[in-house]
Amino acid sequence: MGRISETIKLLIILNVLFFVGTLVIGDLAYKLFALYYFENPSFQYWQPLTHMFMHGGFMHILFNMYALWAFGSPLEMRWGRNKFLFFYFSAGFGAAIIHTLVNYYQVHTGMEALMAAGLSKAQVLDILTTGKYDTRILNIVSPETIQATYNSFNTPAVGASGAIYGVLVAFGMMFPNIELMLIFLPIPIKAKYFIPGIILIDLFFGLTGSPTGIAHWAHLGGALFGFIMAYYWKKNSFDNQRWN
Repeated sequence: MGRISETIKLLIILNVLFFVGTLVIGDLAYKLFALYYFENPSFQYWQPLTHMFMHGGFMHILFNMYALWAFGSPLEMRWGRNKFLFFYFSAGFGAAIIHTLVNYYQVHTGMEALMAAGLSKAQVLDILTTGKYDTRILNIVSPETIQATYNSFNTPAVGASGAIYGVLVAFGMMFPNIELMLIFLPIPIKAKYFIPGIILIDLFFGLTGSPTGIAHWAHLGGALFGFIMAYYWKKNSFDNQRWN
């Protein structure tokens, strides 16, 4: 985790430019470039890519860019620019896929519960778009189910975290015994312990549905796709091949 590589520098600059743009443009930037659920009217086909450059606040982008520099630079130096970019964006798209699949399950499970309560599909869609409903349906459908369905349908995902989780997994596989000294953890810990640990935390929050405001399944999706690629490359001796 020394000098910054050229591709990582470019990715950080692009993320910062997008972040500054959101401060200038405001909500319109999020509406255009954040990743909406694909059945939401705000969804656009470019959002699975652009959401990787969007962030929800200064600390969000700070931690993501720190992780991109710290863990991504060694991988780029080992793999080369093109191979790293292929890996990075593949992990980001994988994060978007898993996040969307989980949202699809949550949205349609909630819609089925609401229609089972006697609402038409049009009435259910009205609830999903306005957030308003007749409180009498609470006798059949819990408010938590309605809120979770509404959130899954309307809350956009932002951030490079999914792609970076893929990078973290690959780093842990390539350099398992490197000891990490992290800002929030004052003792050294090997990558092979730290990285599975944070993935397990995401899995816990994802399975329990805790309202943390973090797209845990996107993190897990990026980690999964990153693991598959890194494992395949390592197993087939592609890991040492550079794509310049």
